[in-house]
Amino acid sequence: MFENLFTRGAILKRYRTAPLFEERLRYLMHCEQVGVRPKALRAVAAHQVNLVHLLDLREGDRVDRARIEAAAEQWSLPGGRRCRQPALAEARQRFVGHAVRWLRFVNLLEEPCKARHAHTGEVAVFAAWMRTDRGWSEETIRGCCGTVDCFFDWLDDRGVALASVAMTDIDQAVARWHARDYSRVTIHDYSQRLRTFFRFAERQGWCTPGMADGIMPSRFHRGETASKRLTRDEVLRLLATSEGDRRSELRDRAILMVLIAYGLRAGEVAGLRLDDLDWTQETLRVRCPKPGRTHHYPLSRGVGQTILRYIREVRPPRPDRALFLTLNAPIRPMTRGAIGHVVSSRLDRLGIVGKRRGPHALRHATAQHLLDQGLSMKEVGDYLGHRSVSATSAYAKVQLGTLREVGDIDLEGLA
Repeated sequence: MFENLFTRGAILKRYRTAPLFEERLRYLMHCEQVGVRPKALRAVAAHQVNLVHLLDLREGDRVDRARIEAAAEQWSLPGGRRCRQPALAEARQRFVGHAVRWLRFVNLLEEPCKARHAHTGEVAVFAAWMRTDRGWSEETIRGCCGTVDCFFDWLDDRGVALASVAMTDIDQAVARWHARDYSRVTIHDYSQRLRTFFRFAERQGWCTPGMADGIMPSRFHRGETASKRLTRDEVLRLLATSEGDRRSELRDRAILMVLIAYGLRAGEVAGLRLDDLDWTQETLRVRCPKPGRTHHYPLSRGVGQTILRYIREVRPPRPDRALFLTLNAPIRPMTRGAIGHVVSSRLDRLGIVGKRRGPHALRHATAQHLLDQGLSMKEVGDYLGHRSVSATSAYAKVQLGTLREVGDIDLEGLA
């Protein structure tokens, strides 16, 4: 490994004879496997050796972050890294980052234990019930567990156990969300998840009976507020930001084309695999975790060519079958959050504010565009993978022209 990175004999000897040889080599091999390039590998190896000598590390030594930061400060001084000028703050941060990742990988990093609330066991049982008895998706389960964990963290700060929870405690917890000026839909979902948990907790005998019935989620009407969605012109401007031949532009253009053309959710795009592209039949298979179904879309020529160019020129040659991968090491499948960042960061470049910021904004825009083209609610819902027309109606904005047409209808004496 070191022979491939360093050619000069004296430098190679320094890296081979420094302490923790096996630990350093194992991490470098891991970095190479996840796609780190040789230049970056040499930087990692240099930081490893510098840290070992600055802290005088030996086999079995464990290091906390404070010692790493002290070593980085010493390394950044003039002469500390064979340079007359002090290192910049960014260089010190890179030193610390490389050291933390290496020591964590070889289990030599001393990390403080994260404080957890006292009811992790109950939350785990609740999650198992949602998964096995209710058959809910993993995304829904994570959302419910996250809400309950947040509630228990708040209870622990107040010193209240689950068996002693009163309605006043739950009311105060919900009031905190009102104080943060969250929307009524968000507060409704928070209360609904708490009620689901407490109904389960009552059956388990964990809390006072009747608690669930006392939790009343705030009422709201879907579509009661006008959605601040992207216009078709803004969508086209967003797509134009990916025009170019840079690796990031080619990949992001493929992602944006899929989002715009099919109105997919971020999780659905992140879940696409190479096997989902049928080039012979010109179809795209999409797994929809929210409704739990699989849809097949016609693969248009423009979208297909954009994806094909990304695969040929940009996609790292990795054994992973995920379609969209990160461009920088460690090379791994893009997550739902990474897909969202592609959209939000490019909207920021355009200076578009006061609108929805993520991939769902493009889903709304796709639905509206299809409605503008004359498709019915049922047809648009089928295209987006909705189970009911009511779900699609949330995507349709009220247009003044449509209202005028309704206003011109002769009510024949009914008004």
